[in-house]
Amino acid sequence: MNTTQAAQYTGSRILIESLVEQGVDTIFGYPGGAVLNIYDELYRHRDRIRHVLVSHEQHAAHAADGYARATGKTGVCLATSGPGATNLVTGIATAYMDSIPLVAITGNVVNNLLGRDSFQEVDITGITMPVVKHNWIVKNVSELAEVIREAFIVVRSGRPGPVLIDITKDVTAAHADISSYLFNTSATISERATRLTERNARETFTGADIAKAAELISAAERPMIYAGGGVIISNAASELRQLAERINAPVAQSLMGQGALSHTHQLWTGMLGMHGTVASNKAIQKADLLITIGARFSDRVTSSAGQFAKNAQILHFDIDPAEINKNIRSTAFVSGDIKKIILSVLEKLPRQFEHPEWLREIAHWKTLVPASHNLDADGTVPLHPRFIIEETGRILGENTLVVTDVGQHQMWTSQFFPFSAPRQFITSGGLGTMGFGLGAALGARLGCPDKTVVLFTGDGSFRMNCAELGTFAAEKTGVLVIVLNNGVLGMVRQWQNLFYDKRYSQTILDRPPDFVRLAEAYNGRGFRAKQNSEFIAALNEAKKIIADGIPCVIDAVIDKDAMVLPMVPGGKPIDEQII
Repeated sequence: MNTTQAAQYTGSRILIESLVEQGVDTIFGYPGGAVLNIYDELYRHRDRIRHVLVSHEQHAAHAADGYARATGKTGVCLATSGPGATNLVTGIATAYMDSIPLVAITGNVVNNLLGRDSFQEVDITGITMPVVKHNWIVKNVSELAEVIREAFIVVRSGRPGPVLIDITKDVTAAHADISSYLFNTSATISERATRLTERNARETFTGADIAKAAELISAAERPMIYAGGGVIISNAASELRQLAERINAPVAQSLMGQGALSHTHQLWTGMLGMHGTVASNKAIQKADLLITIGARFSDRVTSSAGQFAKNAQILHFDIDPAEINKNIRSTAFVSGDIKKIILSVLEKLPRQFEHPEWLREIAHWKTLVPASHNLDADGTVPLHPRFIIEETGRILGENTLVVTDVGQHQMWTSQFFPFSAPRQFITSGGLGTMGFGLGAALGARLGCPDKTVVLFTGDGSFRMNCAELGTFAAEKTGVLVIVLNNGVLGMVRQWQNLFYDKRYSQTILDRPPDFVRLAEAYNGRGFRAKQNSEFIAALNEAKKIIADGIPCVIDAVIDKDAMVLPMVPGGKPIDEQII
């Protein structure tokens, strides 16, 4: 940029130039008084940054999150002060729990009104402190550009995560001399930002760490790999496959690790934990070495931590040293970038390892599945979640991004959809945010316009975010929403069924809306399916409609007492499953 054309920019213009410098092409947001100057500048530069007007600020954060998960880029959302800012918090926390790079920008009241309980004033930096990597409040326009640069370094450094930048309204209107500040170049990067960049480039593990890891792997007779979301974040899916094949170790995945290894790979054993497969859960308990890669040993995976992987030595690879020995004690660990770690270990493992007896045992466990997974041959019973999800994968094909809300449908999707690649599955894992899905689907669809996007949701979750159908319609962007409609809060009801003597307290959703008519109210198309043939007909029709940029909803009616199995009751060892 030729800065001699204008020696002074407003804070709003500096914000726009800084975002463009960082490669931002899309922002999800909702305007308000404290950010009007920013929105005026967005209008002037609408050919450089696309702004997507959502129906609710929470969905702006979810959309930025979905955009980041699908593309691998940093997502950006924007909201006004007070309730606009607080509405972002759930979305920010969702991104924080799943290590998603997200920059949230909020406006605030002018400097001299801070701390006076002014109209729509809130201490958003204080509120978000526990759920961001870092946050800033910008009170001086001369600091704004460097804060933006630092924020984009912090958000992606080490373990990714969200940050928040709060900007007072007078800063967005104030002018700064930018004659010595060059955008689109690193020549003027601040000393603080330089230190951050240099620190992130340092290697965090040693040759001795790698040698110890290789020694443990070479000695193992029953090795097992547990792959988490860190494999996907670090773009290490290919390296994971190479390691698994080199040492012939079966691979279990966390919910966030789905797609790190194709479900068709012979070493894949499925999800691990509360709703994990029999093969994954039994293998973990019998393995003599558990190689955990980019996963944090969530309680939903370990259940009874003291009885988890009870026969195994634990080798832990993770970029975040705070995760080492936090939930499960490690025999050895390597902290650093997952891709670099695996490549370094492979160099120390030049030969192929064979474990035929171990793999035969794994193959037997793979045959042990719950009876509830069996499908009705003639389709005369109510729709089965497995049929819905598998047929959707077959008809939509591999070039499909799958998004879920949270609940039974989320677990069924992780069990039954034929994931074949990383970044194909977008879901709220750590926080478990109902209402995440449609906003995330919006971000994923706009970030990857060449892909088909399907949202599997439940009737409980869909009620929380259905207004975002209007955004899809306004953007002329197609999405397929499949509501697994059991008329209840299914996952809570399942617990009530198993552990609360069938006392269904406040989990029956016998109330409007009619999802077919709702879709039509948002200028979309709606279908209802109660049998296999009806679902296939609706799916084939919806596939054509969404290709024309029209959102579609299929209201798929399922049994209200369908359960997600296997299931490990709380506090039990993970191989003690209800199947």
